[in-house]
Amino acid sequence: MGYGRSTPPIDATMSIVDLSGVRLAYDTVAEEYAARMPDTRVESALDLAMVDAFISAVRFDSSVPLDDGDLPVPAEGPATDDGALPVPTGVARLASGTDRVLDAGCGAGRMSRYLADRGCRVEGVDLSPGMIAMARRDHPDLSFTVAPLAELPFPGGSFAGVMLWYSIIHTPPEGQARIFAEAARVLQPGGHLLAGFQYGRGTRDVGELYRVYGYDLQLTRHNYTADEVVAHAESVGLHEVCRLVRQPGKHERDGQAIVLARAD
Repeated sequence: MGYGRSTPPIDATMSIVDLSGVRLAYDTVAEEYAARMPDTRVESALDLAMVDAFISAVRFDSSVPLDDGDLPVPAEGPATDDGALPVPTGVARLASGTDRVLDAGCGAGRMSRYLADRGCRVEGVDLSPGMIAMARRDHPDLSFTVAPLAELPFPGGSFAGVMLWYSIIHTPPEGQARIFAEAARVLQPGGHLLAGFQYGRGTRDVGELYRVYGYDLQLTRHNYTADEVVAHAESVGLHEVCRLVRQPGKHERDGQAIVLARAD
């Protein structure tokens, strides 16, 4: 797209791991998943604050010099029904035309909806055709594509933001480098990456969560530390802006972490 950003080349040795089992699992439970997780009610207020910070970073053109009167001001009004605080508003010189965001690993589109409702132009992509079918059904005004995170079907520099919201968790360590390289490739200069994931080490069998409802499937989740995710981001030319690491909530087995990073 002519943005002129130089990113490290995608190394042919970066593994593209076989995620056919993950695709099959989510195809199998797609309708159940969409029904049980239609929106952001499962996210904590802290998690959504990080998403809101990402949205503000994506929509605000920090390359434009500011006068005092251009500084963003908090929006007035109560929190929305899903618990999120209002998105900052004002004469903050929002970057017209540069607020395109990729929801990479969008599932049934619930976070795509959250982003779109807050002013982002969203493209969703997911490995699972079943999940994309649910996203298109429930959010017909948004655009969704079936594709793996390791092979994004977009030109370089296509997006001001890429969100990996709990979408790296089914990829083993050897496949992470390729995912972050692809995310960096499609980011514009000054673009932002947001990654959310379960915090820790090792793996968990999360197929059991669906076997309770009668689904016979295998699904493994990989936990990562914030340092590991930051290292992957930095290896492809991104720089950490901030991170959130929190303890498990009432219905969570593991801690949660969110990393916000910026492209050169």
